[in-house]
Amino acid sequence: MHAHDWSGTSLGRIDGWDPAVRAAVDLLLESPVPMMLVCGADCVVLYNDAYAEVLGDLHPAALGRPAARAFGEAWDQPGMGDVISRVFRTGHPVLEPESQVTLRPGGAEPAFYTRGHSVVRDSRGAVAGVLTVAAETTQVIHRLQSLGELTARLAGALTIDDVTRVVLTYAMASFDLDHCALAVDDGASYRYVRRIRGEMLDEADERLPPVWRRVAADPAAPLVAAAESGRATFVADGEPLRAIAQDRHERRVRSLAALPLRTASVRGALTMGFRRAHAWLPAERALLRAAAELVAQAAERARRFEAQHGTAQLLQRSMLPEHLPELDTFRIAARYDVGVDGNAAGGDFYDAFRLIDGRLAMVLGDVAGHDVRAAAVMGQVRAALRALALTDPAPPSVLAGLDRLVGSLGAESRNEEIFVTVVYGVLDPADGSVTLASAGHPPPVLRRAGLAGEPATAELVKVPPGAPLGLGGRWQTGSLTLEPGDTILMYSDGVVERRGHPLNAGLDALVAAAAGSASGDPRNMCSLATAAVEGTTDDDVAVLAVEHALAMSRSATMQVAAEPTGPSRVRQWMSTRLREWLVPEPVIGAAILCTSELTTNALLHAGTPAQVHIDLNAERLLVSVADTGTRGSVIRARADTLASRGRGLGLIEELSDSWGTDPTVRGSTVWFEMLLNRE
Repeated sequence: MHAHDWSGTSLGRIDGWDPAVRAAVDLLLESPVPMMLVCGADCVVLYNDAYAEVLGDLHPAALGRPAARAFGEAWDQPGMGDVISRVFRTGHPVLEPESQVTLRPGGAEPAFYTRGHSVVRDSRGAVAGVLTVAAETTQVIHRLQSLGELTARLAGALTIDDVTRVVLTYAMASFDLDHCALAVDDGASYRYVRRIRGEMLDEADERLPPVWRRVAADPAAPLVAAAESGRATFVADGEPLRAIAQDRHERRVRSLAALPLRTASVRGALTMGFRRAHAWLPAERALLRAAAELVAQAAERARRFEAQHGTAQLLQRSMLPEHLPELDTFRIAARYDVGVDGNAAGGDFYDAFRLIDGRLAMVLGDVAGHDVRAAAVMGQVRAALRALALTDPAPPSVLAGLDRLVGSLGAESRNEEIFVTVVYGVLDPADGSVTLASAGHPPPVLRRAGLAGEPATAELVKVPPGAPLGLGGRWQTGSLTLEPGDTILMYSDGVVERRGHPLNAGLDALVAAAAGSASGDPRNMCSLATAAVEGTTDDDVAVLAVEHALAMSRSATMQVAAEPTGPSRVRQWMSTRLREWLVPEPVIGAAILCTSELTTNALLHAGTPAQVHIDLNAERLLVSVADTGTRGSVIRARADTLASRGRGLGLIEELSDSWGTDPTVRGSTVWFEMLLNRE
């Protein structure tokens, strides 16, 4: 300020300034609050160091220049030149509780300020300039905006895991915390998830369920105290976690806010902390309490959803087969995806079972509806089908019996709107012949393996159309032969139907996907079928595939306990078994690495024991890892080279020839396939 040459401005040399103006400038320079003074008719700009930070790269060029030149087009924005000119003209002060001014258009993100404008009079009482005092409120505004974003994201959180991910991400980003933890009651104790500054988290970590830890109901723990008492506590400086600290991160926390999460069915708490002293001001406390109230309500909704979802899943599990048959030269796989929001039992079903004479019965059906009633009808139809098939497996006889059952159920309930479709077939393993009949169901897809290097082909099976069950129809059969390498695929209409698109478009897409598949393996075909048609469906999806293998396969299964030594025991078991089977060493190494990643993920994130299954034939090695948890869909996420986790699925994608996931009502299965004779 003193070094600037003021002689070239309308103010003239400093020693000639009016004493009142000089006093105002001295006050401005001593203030730690951003202050700007514009003087004279051309609004010459003067400001202090704090306001220089507001100006950024406009400083120091703006000092001593007319405001219109110093700020350029920003001076003409509403809230800048117009307000200052009005104060200058009228002499009346103006307070702007909240304003947003972009001093550098196209530059940094605009800041928010509470600004006061008042006149500065010279020693004669005339208006000499306008003094602007600015208090930045950008952080407060951003926190309020992030609170709105938190509300929106919590609205889509279905489970406690979802709520926890949203809350921890919000808190760490919005408050720049060093420590954050969320706890919920779990019977006699509490479980919690913690985030700390510096954790290496990647996209895969954000997608996977959080890892919960147990904490005893110790009142010395701020989380427990807030949850039990329902009162918020704020420590500005101290050692709030010293009594229960489990590591150096918790011992270093100096300031902590503990907020209760209390509703009719949820008791928990949310803590936020810093490694430095922090004064929890009233406005910040009010914001935290509002956020905690939103989180508690979201946790209440999530707990109710999980209870309903668990009931629906339990019902669905009791309706579908526990295991599918194992045949020497035929491999079978199925997949079931719950539609709508996953909170209702559905009416789709599949089944495959051995008949008395050694043949294989296979069926896929659909009861219209997404409620307990549809699931109950589905269970009755599936049970009746088994009983009928074990008595007389001929498809027309089985469908006729089911038709009488559905008609009777409709009459009993005085509801003629029970709508059931079924495709049912009998496979003779001796020669691969299949006899099929359809009761209003979409036709299966037959994938023919290419011979002598020719590409595979696929087509819809020509099954004589028949009426849905309950309408008193008559059914005819169609037949085909599964040659070695061929696969037949049955599916529900949720696979091919999309709102606003013709059914034929979905059927064509499914046939094209089957023909383009690099493998006829039934697990691969089921995974491929559920993704063959673009767009989403609200319907349940059920798929059943049967492949006539080119040669008999060898298989083995290992149950893995949910304990730290599980992955190492799997590696030893696989190494021994695959070498006994004379699998090529490069395949063994890659398969063990991939299986170890999948087993670790299953044990860590599903929290249940896992089952590892290996299946080997002359062409390929198939490995699957199944759990019975509720970790949801397993998604391939981007993970950089230094990511702490999340590289497992990317590794499998690189090392295997095909891979996929099978979400079922009993948990999740991730599998991969490696060809033994790669070109």
